[in-house]
Amino acid sequence: MAAEVESMFYTRQAPWHGLGTMVRDAPTSMDALKLAGLDWKVVQRELFTPEGILAAGFQANVREKDGKVLGVVTDRYRVVQNEEAFAFTDALLGEGVRYETAGSLQGGRRTWILARLPQRYIVNGDEITPYLVFMNSHDGTGAIKAAMTPIRVVCQNTLNLALKTAKRCWSAHHTGDIRGKMEEARDTLLYADAYMAELGKEIDSLNRIKVTDRQVYEYIDLLFPFPENGSGQQKKNMEKMKEDMKMRYFDAPDLKSTGKNAYRFLNAVSDFATHAKPLKERANFRESLFARTVDGNPVIDRAYQMVKAA
Repeated sequence: MAAEVESMFYTRQAPWHGLGTMVRDAPTSMDALKLAGLDWKVVQRELFTPEGILAAGFQANVREKDGKVLGVVTDRYRVVQNEEAFAFTDALLGEGVRYETAGSLQGGRRTWILARLPQRYIVNGDEITPYLVFMNSHDGTGAIKAAMTPIRVVCQNTLNLALKTAKRCWSAHHTGDIRGKMEEARDTLLYADAYMAELGKEIDSLNRIKVTDRQVYEYIDLLFPFPENGSGQQKKNMEKMKEDMKMRYFDAPDLKSTGKNAYRFLNAVSDFATHAKPLKERANFRESLFARTVDGNPVIDRAYQMVKAA
């Protein structure tokens, strides 16, 4: 993982095996920019073949401070600087926003900001804190992405459900009027209260959906089906994941008083998806997990669809 994380800072608990610079309190945006090692700019340079012929229509995104090439893009690509990303979240969220972690991945090709919003919500007895995740890329492979991610404080489970009644995330490609696209994002992300209100209603609805132990076993079987013509080891691994899921549903201390319902099951699935280590731990598995915080986790989404369809 050390090869993936180039620079970062964090508060309270260290993500990604303790890499980064610890600070006592979440800093302001300008301090965060420096602490995260993101106080650099991207410039665009023309590209030439070894024979000196101009590569028309293409240019290189270059980190100005060290001349490192971050990616080759078309001449339609528009750079969003790290400083602009922080300034955008400052303007978007207003007073009270605190940056908890930010950093650079893959040698500067990808960057992220995680900000804690000042609001505090109590939903059905659970304290839920909303966060904003902002991800950017400088290599031409990804869009600008931002998403609100509610976290259940007692267990740090994500509750980023894709609700039909409220928008949670947005993205924009690095082409055209980037500034205009980022301004349009205000129409969705400034309504964090609306999303949390709808999430509260959905959690209340999930609490009312009773789930029997037999249904839990059936849901888990559907979430983790045995592969057709799978090897003995694959079946053993799948069985191990199923047992892990059962433990998180039946034995988790923070869910004991929740009752046997769909909300409890979704929290167990989120706990598994957010905290369980993969059977084969790849070097960048935590980076992939963080990316799914923005895009949505397919295991949580599928579990949500199953309990709603019952």
